[in-house]
Amino acid sequence: MTVSSGSDHKRFRTGAGDWYRASPLYQMTALSGPVPLQLLLVPPDPWPGDAPQGQELLNNHFRFAGLSLAGEVPPWEAPAATAPWLTEMHGFDWLRHLRATGGDGARRQARVLTNHWLDLYGKRWHPVAWAPDIVGTRIAAWIGQHDFFLASADDQLRAATFDSLARQVRFLERVLPGKLVGTDLITAIKGLAYGGLCLQGMGRMVERARILLTRELPKQVLPDGGHIEHSPARQLVVLRHLIDIRGCFRAAREEVPEALQHAIDRMTPTLRFFRHGDGGLALFNGAQEGEPVLIDTVLGQADARGRPLKSTPHIGFERLTAGRTCILMDTGYPPGPGLDDHAHAGTLSFEMSVGRERMIVNCGAHPADMGPWRAALAATAAHSTVTVADTNSTGVNEAGGLSRRPQRVLSQRAEANGGTLLEASHDGYRPLFGLTHRRRLYLAESGEDLRGQDVLAGPPGHAFAVRFHLHPSVQTAWVEGEAGLMLRLASGALWHLRVSGAEITLEDSIYLGHGTEPRTTRQVVLRAVTGGGETLVKWGFRREGTDTET
Repeated sequence: MTVSSGSDHKRFRTGAGDWYRASPLYQMTALSGPVPLQLLLVPPDPWPGDAPQGQELLNNHFRFAGLSLAGEVPPWEAPAATAPWLTEMHGFDWLRHLRATGGDGARRQARVLTNHWLDLYGKRWHPVAWAPDIVGTRIAAWIGQHDFFLASADDQLRAATFDSLARQVRFLERVLPGKLVGTDLITAIKGLAYGGLCLQGMGRMVERARILLTRELPKQVLPDGGHIEHSPARQLVVLRHLIDIRGCFRAAREEVPEALQHAIDRMTPTLRFFRHGDGGLALFNGAQEGEPVLIDTVLGQADARGRPLKSTPHIGFERLTAGRTCILMDTGYPPGPGLDDHAHAGTLSFEMSVGRERMIVNCGAHPADMGPWRAALAATAAHSTVTVADTNSTGVNEAGGLSRRPQRVLSQRAEANGGTLLEASHDGYRPLFGLTHRRRLYLAESGEDLRGQDVLAGPPGHAFAVRFHLHPSVQTAWVEGEAGLMLRLASGALWHLRVSGAEITLEDSIYLGHGTEPRTTRQVVLRAVTGGGETLVKWGFRREGTDTET
């Protein structure tokens, strides 16, 4: 396989049985069987496509995961391809973008690309094309977009597609669950369920999918409704997959697995928990803001009410709201090994929005989420929290995942003087420096006064920084005669930052809440050195009215 080091992601590495799956014997026997002649049903597909991206696909420009590649033939194994790009390219979920473009040209392009994939991989195993989660995505895409590109296709393409679909479903039946965990396993189970419910003669797969869902969902969807990967973005993706699976069961007039419905009911309030006032997601553990319209659609399709959450203790987040202010804070352990591919070293970081305006943010994530981008954006310094000696509080692997991690993370909240008090701590810096970080936030009942304390307990002589990354729309001005800043939101709202116990500076930062191009912004940095025992830095943000200047 001639792809760059980015594709050497652990999901694509060969395993002990791959020599057999790659053999003609396996393709001719293990996956052979009757070929379905038609679909029994086409499941609902309520998700919007991206027409501009569909137009790019029409012009043979393949833009996925922050990378755009072009060619007269689809670059399925392009040397410049990264693992995230290959995952999307071979998954065919982009068929809905062509559908959004509309017209016969889009249908023809969908058929050309599908036919080309079938020629190369339809009966030939390949470590990327046949990765189980990618297979699951592709099965759901081909079945879900059947009426768009396949219903009126010529008999040869239809026969080849249905033959390949049957082979792919049989493949999933044999390999699941294997070593898959988290979102990848749910994605693969989705393909198995679609194949069993929609393909003629493959009904036995339905019970297999039902068993896997019943076994897996209680492990992945924790009692607080949070997904086990602790990421707002993964919360959205998994909930969307579960809604699709439920829709397929309903369209087939099959009983919806109880575990599936319970998971949807629990996950929906937690997805709402992760939203800021602008409708986008908080930027923790590999998440970008996402599209509010898509998030609204997912929440609407979930059709699950659920009471509003203040805490998600099992995945470790707290939400403080008062007046127009919303604060979301990471107060938990990082996700466990194997579930931490997208996890960041942002323990005790927080984000703050006022109405529809973001004020304090984390730096976000890049769609490629590996290499230099991951090293920079998953770092503790890219989060609004404390960094000691320019070192991550949790070890970050550039290829995905975490190494060294905190052993003890504690948090508690209480109502105090009409407001909310949140206290949390972690020992991620203890092995390296002997230090424990404690953070205390108090949000007043009005929502216009946030007071904070950061304490480092341990030996002296260690330089540290308290960072507040600002949203690019926030402007700053120094307050004459004091250690403080005035922050001006785009609406004109003014917030006064006061600091004691540290030197305050303004430094450059970036924000990657959308897409692949970072926006320049600023960060407030409070610098100090531990003095032995407990070193305390106090700070506070207070609303000071509105600037009427235009």
